[in-house]
Amino acid sequence: MSADVSTTVTTAAVTTKRAPAPPRWMMLVVIWALLITVPYWLPLLGGYTALAGRVLVFGLAAMGLNLLLGFTGVMSFGHAAYFGLGAYGAGLTLRYLAHSTPLAILDGTLLGGLAGTLFGLLIVRRRGVYFAMCTIAFGQLCYYLAYSWNDFTGGFDGLRDFHREPIGIGPLTLDITNGGTRFYFFLLAIFAVAVALLGLLVRSPFGHTLRAIRENERRARFLAIPVDRQIWLSFSISCFFTALAGTLYALLNNFADPLALHYSLSGYFVVMCVMGGMRAFWGPLVGAAVFVVFQDYISSMTVNWMSFVGAIFVLVVLFFPRGLLGIRRQRSSA
Repeated sequence: MSADVSTTVTTAAVTTKRAPAPPRWMMLVVIWALLITVPYWLPLLGGYTALAGRVLVFGLAAMGLNLLLGFTGVMSFGHAAYFGLGAYGAGLTLRYLAHSTPLAILDGTLLGGLAGTLFGLLIVRRRGVYFAMCTIAFGQLCYYLAYSWNDFTGGFDGLRDFHREPIGIGPLTLDITNGGTRFYFFLLAIFAVAVALLGLLVRSPFGHTLRAIRENERRARFLAIPVDRQIWLSFSISCFFTALAGTLYALLNNFADPLALHYSLSGYFVVMCVMGGMRAFWGPLVGAAVFVVFQDYISSMTVNWMSFVGAIFVLVVLFFPRGLLGIRRQRSSA
C-alpha cells in the first residue's frame, strides 16, 4: 500500500514539474534578431525607427545603472546626472570644439564618467537611503547648473545649434546625419560593444565580487574583500556607461536639455531596471523597451500617460517580483 502511495506521489511530482526554461543562447538569438531587424518590422506595427533608437539609448543607460543596482545592490536615484552630462558634453563638443561625432562621444562619456568617479569618492562609505539621497543632491546640482547657465548651456530651452556629423573611416564616409536606418545601426553597433564589455565585467571575478557584496556585505568584509573600493569601482563604471548613453541621446535628438539631468529621469531608469528584472542581464533593456513604447503610444492619446505606465509597473511588481525576465529564472528554479 505504501509503495503505491509513493509511486502516485512521484508520478504527480513528475507531471506537475514545469517545463525547463529555454537555453540562454536561444534568448540571445531572439534578442539580437529583434534588434537587428527592428527597422524593418517596427513600421509595420505603426512605429518608427527613432523609437527603436530611443529604446537602445535608454536600455543602455538602464543597463549601466543595473551594474550598481542589480549586481552590487546599491541604489542610486541620481544617474540622470551622468546621462545628462554625457549629453551636454557631446553637444558642447559639437557646438564649440570640433565637428566630430567620435570626439563628441568620447568627451561626453569622459565628462559624465569622471564626474561620477570623483563624486563616488565622497559618498562611497554611505549606505542605503543616505547614499541614494546624496546621488539625488548631486543630480539636482547639475540640473540647476544647466538650467541657470543660459549663455553656455542654453538654460531651460536646452542646448541647440549642433548636429551629428558624418564619420570618416579611412577612405570611406559613414553619413549618419539624416538619421533613419543607417543611424540606428550606428547606435546598435555602439550598443553592442558596450553590452559586450558589460557582459565581460559581470562574468569576471570582479562581477562575482559585486554579487557577493550584494548578497551579504558583512560576510564579504570577513573574506577581506575591499567593499568600499569595489562599490566605488562599480559606481564609476556604471556612470561611464550611463554617460555613453547620454552622448547617444544628444546625437539622436541633436539636442540636450536640463530634463536629461533631472531626478525624475533617474526614477525612470530605476523603473526600467525593476520592470525588466534587476538580476537579469537583459532585464533593463526589456524594461526600457516596455517603458519607452508605452510612453510613446499612451502619451499620444493622453497627457496622463505616467498614470498608465505606473499602473503597469505596479502590476509587474505584484505578479512578477523578479521582473519580466525573472519569469525565466523562476521556471528554471522550479
